[in-house]
Amino acid sequence: MKTLKENTALKSNLACELRAELARKIASFLGEEENRITEIPGVSLHRRTSPTPPCRTTYHAGIIVVAQGRKQVNLGRTSFIYDESRFLLTAVDLPIVSWVAEATEEVPCLVLSLKLDMPMVREVLGRGEIHLAEAPSDSPAMSTGETTPEFLGACCRLVDLLSSPQDIPFLSGLIQREIIYRILGGPEGARLRAVATLGDQSHRTAKAVAWISANYAKPLNVEELARIASMGVSTLHHHFRMLTAMSPLQYQKQLRLQAARSLMLNSGLDAARAAFEVGYESPTQFNREYSRFFGQPPMRDIRALRSSALPALESRGSEQSRMSMMPGSTTWHPEGGLAR
Repeated sequence: MKTLKENTALKSNLACELRAELARKIASFLGEEENRITEIPGVSLHRRTSPTPPCRTTYHAGIIVVAQGRKQVNLGRTSFIYDESRFLLTAVDLPIVSWVAEATEEVPCLVLSLKLDMPMVREVLGRGEIHLAEAPSDSPAMSTGETTPEFLGACCRLVDLLSSPQDIPFLSGLIQREIIYRILGGPEGARLRAVATLGDQSHRTAKAVAWISANYAKPLNVEELARIASMGVSTLHHHFRMLTAMSPLQYQKQLRLQAARSLMLNSGLDAARAAFEVGYESPTQFNREYSRFFGQPPMRDIRALRSSALPALESRGSEQSRMSMMPGSTTWHPEGGLAR
């Protein structure tokens, strides 16, 4: 018993040391920057020095590690808190409400974000060396997991590659596979495994999610969507709501409204043009749904966002906002700031 307690204490101390080390590395590479899309594919670093109001955005499949500070995400009626001790895992694209809950100038919120590569996840699963429990039948495509010493060690080594960019092409994939392996071996990895497993109902539902995400501006035919997922309509509705906490039509509407906001904010489109671009036929309906979703009419909302001019905390391709900074883009979005 004493040995078990000693081992537990040692593991806890090691995890604390590695969390502090990861925070130092992120802070060192960011300096005074708030966001950095790194040379490592799918990896970005982020920094916030104060809490932020709740903001609406879309998180893509990925892993978010808070090395310092605390964040919160609401998916439907379920809240997820993640900090130094818990990472956030998202298995499919999910419209959510997110905010920075804990950050100061002296102790900023420091984030490592890794976009998940599903073929890589399937490759790791295909080795057949990971024991996983079945995903609970009602679990969503979002979960949190413990930041263990093994997990943190791999994250530290991933960030270390920024000091030796010549090693990135060879080593980054190996380290990312290790991180995926660590996640799949824990209880939080069960839903990710189900989404990545060909033929699983979660995988088939994820195909429907991906279709809407890629085609949100097109009219949505639920019967055709069910055929894409190889499911009956009622079965698809059940599993879609289970994964995303909303119906397919609600999911499409949220993506459309977020995309329209981005077009107005970053491309200068007026409300009528933005509404048309994302699939709305009626500007009146668009204005009504936009006001209900974001809390104020489109152009008033955009003026408020521009006046705040807060940069993004996480990127669309990493901690995954449709309206934040993207690789190769100079646009911005107040991720973690105003009504996101």
